[in-house]
Order: sequence, then C-alpha cells, then structure tokens
Amino acid sequence: MTRAFLSLGSNMGDSLTLLRQAVASMDGVVAVSPLYRTDPVGGPEQDPFLNIVVELDTELAPHDLLGMCHRLESAADRVRVVRWGPRTLDVDIIWMDGVSMAEPDLEIPHPRMRARRFVMAPLADLAPDVAGPGWSDLVEGHVDLLGPLGPEQD
Repeated sequence: MTRAFLSLGSNMGDSLTLLRQAVASMDGVVAVSPLYRTDPVGGPEQDPFLNIVVELDTELAPHDLLGMCHRLESAADRVRVVRWGPRTLDVDIIWMDGVSMAEPDLEIPHPRMRARRFVMAPLADLAPDVAGPGWSDLVEGHVDLLGPLGPEQD
C-alpha cells in the first residue's frame, strides 16, 4: 500500500454533493481534510471553490491513480474548456509516498502544490509531515475553513 494525497475542488453545480460523492466512490480512504472555501487562483473570473484533500492507502500505480481521478471527474460531468476555469470537479494527485516523477501527463509531487493555499491548508490538516514547516508563508490565495465535509444529509 502507498500513502497518497488527492486534492479535490469544485465551483460548479452542487459542489458539496459532488465532493461527497467523489470521496464515497474512492477505495482506500484513510482521512478527509476539513472543507475550505477558497478563492480561485489564475484563470478567468469565477466563483469560489470548495476544496478538500483526501488521504488514501492505495495499491494503484501513479498512472492508474490518475485514471481514477479522471473517472471521478467524468462522473461529475467535468468538461475541460478553459484552463483553470470553472469546473464541477477537479481531482489532482498532489503527493505519493516514495514517488517522484515528471512526465508530460503526470508530475508527482504536484508541481504547483506548494504555491497554492487551497492545497496546502487542507494538506497540512491531514499531513503536517508532508506539508512541512513554514508552508503558510510561501503560498498565495485566501481560504475560509468551513468544517468537516460530513455525510450527505437526507
């Protein structure tokens, strides 16, 4: 099993439900960070995002895990039109224990994770050892802690 962290964000549709559904459909979930409302970074004008980080124990190889991320996005009807534009669901691999790779379709650790508060704040909640000391002085963006993701309410 490999310890891995995924960053999930949504700012279109019922973002809270989309995040809950994505987490519920993952195998090997160890922990889910608190939910954050975050300002978009880069891209066009758009609504704030809801963001979380999920810790997994997985047997998937990096490209297989990327395939799972793409399937989660497809299940949420993600359409890639504008880079860094609004989206129903964005799922990125941000870190995997013992994995360092830079290929055209996949970089681990995520090359921009340490510059983004919407990734680092929830990551630090789950894994201060991965976030490292002093990360909050190095990142851009604003985040508001909303609390636990919690289960869907009937």
